[in-house]
Amino acid sequence: MKILITGAAGFIGFHTAIRLLEEGHQVVGADNFNDYYEVRLKEDRAAQLLGYERFELARCHLEDLAAIEELFAAHTFDRVIHLAAQTGVRYSLQNPHAYVVSNVAGFTNILEACRHQKTPHLIYASSSSVYGANAKMPFSEGDAVNHPVSLYAATKKANELFAHTYSHLYGLPTTGLRFFTVYGPWGRPDMAYFSFTRQMMAGEKIQVFNHGEMRRDFTYIDDIVEGIRRLMDHIPQGEPSWDRLHPDPATSCAPYRVYNIGNNRPVELMHFIRSLEEAIGRKAEIELLPMQDGDVAETFADIDALQAAVGFKPYTPIEEGLRRFAAWYTSYYADQPARV
Repeated sequence: MKILITGAAGFIGFHTAIRLLEEGHQVVGADNFNDYYEVRLKEDRAAQLLGYERFELARCHLEDLAAIEELFAAHTFDRVIHLAAQTGVRYSLQNPHAYVVSNVAGFTNILEACRHQKTPHLIYASSSSVYGANAKMPFSEGDAVNHPVSLYAATKKANELFAHTYSHLYGLPTTGLRFFTVYGPWGRPDMAYFSFTRQMMAGEKIQVFNHGEMRRDFTYIDDIVEGIRRLMDHIPQGEPSWDRLHPDPATSCAPYRVYNIGNNRPVELMHFIRSLEEAIGRKAEIELLPMQDGDVAETFADIDALQAAVGFKPYTPIEEGLRRFAAWYTSYYADQPARV
């Protein structure tokens, strides 16, 4: 197949592209290489992808409608995997417009392009952050998600709403994936496990919010990619029995579906820190702080729907995943002491 991956120089996009290229697919990767975090890391990911003859890189902005139209005019895609977004809950407090431009306007351009090309299946990244103020655990796709606590979360819920509209109006098959705290090699430096490692290696304090009373459903990158790969060919058809009087938010009579992809095993933050200490061979000096605005105390994914659909359950334990990350981090930054 010929597959478009947006955000191909990003963390999840890079790993997804590698998997599909190794399987023999043609991959077109789109990315704008913005400076939200170190561009060098994105360039190094892209350089790895460009080593495959079946990979083509398109440097463009999602919000540039002309560029997206040109991309779709040059290629006919069998699948579109939309992973590009302005990420990060905390940054959304400082620069809200970046989220509206990339996550709302940019996603609309992708939807329009897929609609006109009649793309057989659009898979897009949502987020566990859509559960917002919900307290019922585990988070289920059937739960209402009407109380986001960050602008990032609100834009991700908007993506799901926009996708359903296009599925309903134009019959565009869409699958939204609510990712739960993805981590692993080649990861994002703004994520806690990455920044903690950097600070611990430098002998600096790490800031731990909500006084460490937090739990996260950490999901290893290979498990995320496996879920994406299995769902690529699991194209929504619409549910004929969908009940308009008691509507399930995750399904529809339109070809629309939303799934959680999480480890289904939340980890106490302090256990996570201890596991990271073991992985990198350094002790953490901890500064305990109150909860930050826009954050939540716990995430926990109900993945029954994912298992029922494609027979897959993420399995990588946090200790193993952090060991793999630490090995990559040590190797990648070994000759770059100024960046450690």
